[in-house]
Amino acid sequence: MSSFWAREKTALYLSATMAGMFALGGIVWGLWVNSLMILFDGAYSLVSLVLSLLSVYAARVVRRPANQRFPFGRAAIEPLVITVKGLTIALVSLLSIALALHALLTGGRVVETGMAMLFAAISAVACVVVWGYLRWVQVRTPGGLVSAERRQWLMDTLLSAAVLAGFGLAVLLERTAFSEYAVYADPVMVVLVAGYFIGVPLKMTLEAVRELVLAAPPAELRARVITALNEAAVPARQARYTKVGPYLLLEIRLPARDMRRAERLRIRLYRLLADLPVRPVVVIHTEGRKAERVVEAGP
Repeated sequence: MSSFWAREKTALYLSATMAGMFALGGIVWGLWVNSLMILFDGAYSLVSLVLSLLSVYAARVVRRPANQRFPFGRAAIEPLVITVKGLTIALVSLLSIALALHALLTGGRVVETGMAMLFAAISAVACVVVWGYLRWVQVRTPGGLVSAERRQWLMDTLLSAAVLAGFGLAVLLERTAFSEYAVYADPVMVVLVAGYFIGVPLKMTLEAVRELVLAAPPAELRARVITALNEAAVPARQARYTKVGPYLLLEIRLPARDMRRAERLRIRLYRLLADLPVRPVVVIHTEGRKAERVVEAGP
């Protein structure tokens, strides 16, 4: 389990470091070539840096054991952080769209397209490398924080590719009879790209909010739990479950006459749920008795 957290921590630190480099490079390069699109890329990377550092902190806090102040642990911190990340990225996208629309209405922007294409090409290659590494980590270390980071870098990869294609079209446009319209290429790209990608952070936020309000888990996870309950001979009406951060919370109510079965059932459920991408926490209640059993999986 320690290697699990170590791999996640390394991935989050790498994401934060690369986001910092892209933020500095994007802002400086964008000011140099007078590109609103590259400035948006840099601003997005700057926000990603802050959010990645927040993810690193959250990854450490979420794993702390329960105590008197937090009797149920800190699992909810993970979806809370993802909610903040999604809303922040959506806000940056909306602000960028507003600035781009202003530029369109005020005559466009003259951009050094050749240097802008160079930055976009470097950015696209680097983003693919980071996204690929995070995808490799997520396969071996399933978790909401790494998944959120991977989605951020996927957005950045597609963003850089779109910028590269857009500036390529602007270069071609400058060599035609419609060269005067090339000044609109930069803000148009911002509107199209930011408008398209705003759905990703909103979806991310919606999924995280569902966890915070203890909604039903995703369909795939729900199906796995139902299969485990069927194999353990537990009727669906006696169980309820949800996913919060890296944990699956499973509560089962048994008739008082089945009290002796509770321990065997607990062990069997942990075995059936051992290969899930989240850590199960089983709570068994017996109706008609004061006894209550709450057991967590070991580290």
